Formats: sequence, C-alpha cells, structure tokens
Amino acid sequence: MTENLKSGAEIVADFFSGINSLDGIDKSIADALKKLYADGKLSNINISNALTLIRKESQNENKKH
Repeated sequence: MTENLKSGAEIVADFFSGINSLDGIDKSIADALKKLYADGKLSNINISNALTLIRKESQNENKKH
C-alpha cells in the first residue's frame, strides 16, 4: 500500500509539471508559477510581483492594438 503513496513534494512537483494543462489557467500565469517553483522562489511576494509584471505586459499589449 505504501508503494502507491506519494510524498507531499512529489504531489507538488506533479501539480507544477502539469499546471499548463489545467483548464482556466492563463498560460503566462502558469509559466510564471512553474518557473518560480522550479527556481525555489515560490513565495507570496514573488507571486505578487510576477502577477503585477504579467498585468503590466498585458496592458502594454492592449495599448499596441
């Protein structure tokens, strides 16, 4: 039975490896979260900063069109 149990770290790693395939998640947000996780920098502040950057980039793209 314990052969099938995953550790918390394995569950989190699986989540982030498949985050791009989840319905309803913007690709740029998924990519940013995945990178923060991979870099070991997944924190409230870093997530907030990444989302702010994505928002600004999106606004700049909208201004171009």
